[in-house]
Amino acid sequence: MSDKVTTIVEQLVTPIVSEMQLELVDVEFKKEGKNWFLRVYIDSESGVDIEDCGTVSERLSELLDEKDPIPQAYFLEVSSPGAERPLKKSADVEKAVGKNIYVTLYEPINGEKSYEGKLIAFDGVELTIATKQKTRVIEVVIPYEKVASARLAVVF
Repeated sequence: MSDKVTTIVEQLVTPIVSEMQLELVDVEFKKEGKNWFLRVYIDSESGVDIEDCGTVSERLSELLDEKDPIPQAYFLEVSSPGAERPLKKSADVEKAVGKNIYVTLYEPINGEKSYEGKLIAFDGVELTIATKQKTRVIEVVIPYEKVASARLAVVF
């Protein structure tokens, strides 16, 4: 059900964000407590502001009212993914080279199921991350197929 809704919403919102020269980062349709939430995450190289979110929300809301693909009541939220944005597609990972990321894995590599560090390289098949291990920095090569989730990481 939620996969079908997210697919339909992606098809509806993609032309809107493309026309506004924005990027569609993700679409989620989740039940939290008694309420359903349709969340659309947008971004751009220069970032997004409240006006961008409002415009996308208004235009998408009109299309959703017209097409009515979601039978139950829900809340629509359009926002930026924030500083720790998820890296959903390989293209997202490619853009993150040179930045700090956090990845979780389906199975351990060197006994670890998560790594945080600077993404040094990504060739579409493997990620190379420079990560701190006690007092030294080591490079870890991770097959992309073993990545369960990845996101940008803010370093303090």
